[in-house]
Amino acid sequence: MKKNFTFTHPKIKRPRRVEAIKHEVKKYLRRERNKSLPPGVDFWDFDCRCGADEASSEIIHVSAINKAIDQADSQQLESFYLEILAKPGHRSKRSQEDQQA
Repeated sequence: MKKNFTFTHPKIKRPRRVEAIKHEVKKYLRRERNKSLPPGVDFWDFDCRCGADEASSEIIHVSAINKAIDQADSQQLESFYLEILAKPGHRSKRSQEDQQA
């Protein structure tokens, strides 16, 4: 998903529009995670970028998408760019130091 989301709508107020954007993103992530995994893949991972526009977008983690949307709303931006690309993920074994911590 590579999309410019707008906060302005002639009939929908801004707080409801923010909720609609978050719901659309959540629905997309759920749809991608439910796709069947290729052989040898453990889970679907995501590369995410968010910013005022595509040129100024920065890499973010999937868990920070809602915070990025809230931040764009608090900055009173008219629109923002969000990119979410699914990729195969492989789990790695934890080292002894990580297991003890």
